[in-house]
Amino acid sequence: MTKITAAITAVGGYVPQFILTNKMLEEMVETNDEWITTRTGIKERRILKKEEGEGSSYLAIQAAKQILQKKNLDPAEIDLVIVATATPDSMVASTAAFVASEIGAKNAFAYDLLAACSSFLFGMSTAARYIESGRYKKVLLIGADKMSSIIDYTDRTTCIIFGDGAGAVLFEPNEEGLGLKDEYLRADGSGRQFLGMEGGGSLMPATEQTVKDGKHFIFQDGKTVFKFAVSNMADVAERIMKRNDLTDTDVSWLVPHQANKRIIDATANRMGLDQSKVLMNIQRYGNTTSATLPLLLSDYEDKLKKGDNLVFAAFGGGFTWGSIYLKWAY
Repeated sequence: MTKITAAITAVGGYVPQFILTNKMLEEMVETNDEWITTRTGIKERRILKKEEGEGSSYLAIQAAKQILQKKNLDPAEIDLVIVATATPDSMVASTAAFVASEIGAKNAFAYDLLAACSSFLFGMSTAARYIESGRYKKVLLIGADKMSSIIDYTDRTTCIIFGDGAGAVLFEPNEEGLGLKDEYLRADGSGRQFLGMEGGGSLMPATEQTVKDGKHFIFQDGKTVFKFAVSNMADVAERIMKRNDLTDTDVSWLVPHQANKRIIDATANRMGLDQSKVLMNIQRYGNTTSATLPLLLSDYEDKLKKGDNLVFAAFGGGFTWGSIYLKWAY
C-alpha cells in the first residue's frame, strides 16, 4: 500500500484593520521607532477593535472562511477543527467548537491546542497524525491569537512586540510523498518563570487583587527568553536538516516564528541559508503568537511551489519549541 502523508492543500490568513505603529507607541510608553526596529524588526502590528469583531474566534473564523472560499469546500466535509491559541475566547468552553459551528463544520469534532508561540507548530504534528491514520480526510488547523487582550500597554517589554491575527491551513491525505516528512519537538517546563501570565488559571484564580496587581497581563524576562529562543530555534532547525540530509541548497524556504528578527537571522545563519530563502512579515504584524506560521504561508503562498522543501521553526513560552520539515504539495 502507498503510504499516506499529510499535506497542506490550502491556506488562509486574516489580520485586523487597525494598525498600531511604532510612532503611536512612542506616545504610550518610553520607547522610539528606531529602538523597536533595531531590536525587534517590527514597524507595526494589527489590533482587533471591538467595532470590527471580538475574540480570537472572530479572527479564526475569518481565516477559515478564506480556505472554504478558495477550495470551494463544503464545511460539512471537514472532519476536525483544531484552533491553536494562547488566548481562547474563554476558559472551559472550546473556542474551536464555536469556530467549527460558526463556519458550518457540523460533522467535525473540535478542540483547542495551547503551547504558546509553538501552538501552531505542535498543531501541525497533531493534524498530520489524524490524516496519517487514514480515518480522517480533512483537518482544518487554525492559529489565532488576540494578544492585545493580555497586553499591558504601559509595559514596554511586551506591548512593542505582540499583535493580533489568524492563519489557517487545510491538511489532506497525499500519496505522492508530499506533506509533513519529519518533526523535532521539545518542551522545558522550567521556562514558565520567564514568560507567561500568572493570573486567571487554577494556580492563581482571578480576584480583585490579581486584577489590581496586573497579574492577567503577559510578562517576560526579555534577555532570558531571547537567549533560549536563539539557541533552541537554531538548534532544532539544524537538527531537522541533518537528520534528513538536507543542505542549504535543498531547503527552499525557512518558515520561522516571527518573534524577533534577530532570532530569525540567527536561525537562518545556523542553517547556512541566504536571507532570500527566509519568509518574514514581522515588520508588518509583530508577534501574533499562534498565527505567525500560517500567516507567513498565506502571505507567501504565490511563491511556494509543489515539491518545495520547507523548514518550520518556533519557540514559545513554557518553554516549547521545535522544527518541522514539510514538502509543499501544490
